Amino acid sequence: MKLLRVKANNFKNCSDEFTIDLVAKSRKTAEDKEYELQEIAPDLHVYNTMAFIGKNASGKTSAIDLLDMAYSILGEFRLEGKKYSYAGIELEIVFYHAGMIFLYETKLETDKLGNRALFKNERLYQKKYFKTNVKEIYSRDGFERLPRPLFSVYSHKVLDNSLEDDNSLLPDDTSRLFYILGKKTTRAIYFDSYEAGADTYRLMFNALKNYGIDSVILTRILKIFDDNIESLEMLDENNYRLTFRGDVKTISDTQLIHLLSSGTTKGLLLYVLMIASLKQGFDLLIDEVENHFHKTLVENMISLYKDKGVNKHNATLIFTTHYCEVLDQMGRQDNIWICKSEEQVTLSNMYEDYQIRPELLKSKQYYNNAFQTAVDYDALMKLKKELKK
Repeated sequence: MKLLRVKANNFKNCSDEFTIDLVAKSRKTAEDKEYELQEIAPDLHVYNTMAFIGKNASGKTSAIDLLDMAYSILGEFRLEGKKYSYAGIELEIVFYHAGMIFLYETKLETDKLGNRALFKNERLYQKKYFKTNVKEIYSRDGFERLPRPLFSVYSHKVLDNSLEDDNSLLPDDTSRLFYILGKKTTRAIYFDSYEAGADTYRLMFNALKNYGIDSVILTRILKIFDDNIESLEMLDENNYRLTFRGDVKTISDTQLIHLLSSGTTKGLLLYVLMIASLKQGFDLLIDEVENHFHKTLVENMISLYKDKGVNKHNATLIFTTHYCEVLDQMGRQDNIWICKSEEQVTLSNMYEDYQIRPELLKSKQYYNNAFQTAVDYDALMKLKKELKK
């Protein structure tokens, strides 16, 4: 399964028809196919890396929140515990699965407690994928609506034909995509810019266990962020054995978080999740990828997703950033989205909406305000003038 496109109305403060497309749009060179793209079906390419840029409060987090919503529905068939209201959201998700293109539509409501989404007016369509029609994958032509009985083809269950448009076989907080995709699985992990505190270490060791990551990998990651750390073991939910500069000590999670820098703590968890993503083939969403990290580390992450010897299972790295220099590591333009917010958040695509010569550095264009994303210099000068009074 691979997400191709998500479109939403009434989502946060975003414009109507707010759309994020993960399918490659521009010409595909041999080099692109080697480093920038992954082929999930004949001539159907999505990105190894994808970025959202824009100044503060431009809507970058809203864009990645929408992707997280789509992945949650595709992986868990539920939405709960998000930091926004579900009420009135109209959602369209297009994905590739088992040789078919699926188009899923629903309208969301909020349950009485306000923490779960309810799925209403669900509709699901499918059509066979042919490489000759790759440019028409989003066209409504050829899509056939799946009535409820046809869901049994995928779920191997016998369903009552009279329930074609009824959702009573599932709780209303569970999407009917369950019948197509079969079981819960991790489609993406969302790593936001907020601190998890002492709980970070428990999350990290749970990820190591759940995704079968060898302890040798953890040792390698530890050396990246703090070469004073020789080893770190989890003893129980709150206590750890740390070897630090040759000294072995047992400390609590709260002691550990005060001993290590916030950048080390956060970096350890992020790199473990990155390794899990690369090993398992699920996507990794990162809000403000540069937060606490050196640019070299960000560039290293991008390079790992572009290396087919490492990224063997078609994982995609999707991130927001203020580090415009990082964009120079990305060989294409159609996988870069510019976020802006005036009355509403809007998205534009660097390839489709701007005339930027491919040989020019993207960072230089950013600093030259080619995307209208520069910090308001006049506002900065007014603040300076006010401070001089």
